[in-house]
Amino acid sequence: MKRKKPMRKCVVTGEVKEKKELLRVVRSPEGKVFVDPTGKKNGRGAYLTNSKQCFLQAKEEDALSRHLKVKLTPEDYDRLWEEAKEVIHG
Repeated sequence: MKRKKPMRKCVVTGEVKEKKELLRVVRSPEGKVFVDPTGKKNGRGAYLTNSKQCFLQAKEEDALSRHLKVKLTPEDYDRLWEEAKEVIHG
């Protein structure tokens, strides 16, 4: 019997893809926001299409602040981008 693959929706583009194809950004219970390459960390998560273009659009629209329910500064987005470059595909 085949297992069902977990699907998630990008908070910027609205595309629904397999969870492992998306980049997960998490707000921990302590309020720290970071990239979660494992997809299993504790906290509120938001998913982004795994591309620089989508990440830049998220920064421009401040999409992560809305979805994670925390105020992110442009510097926060820059730090998250540095973390995301390790796992992003183009």
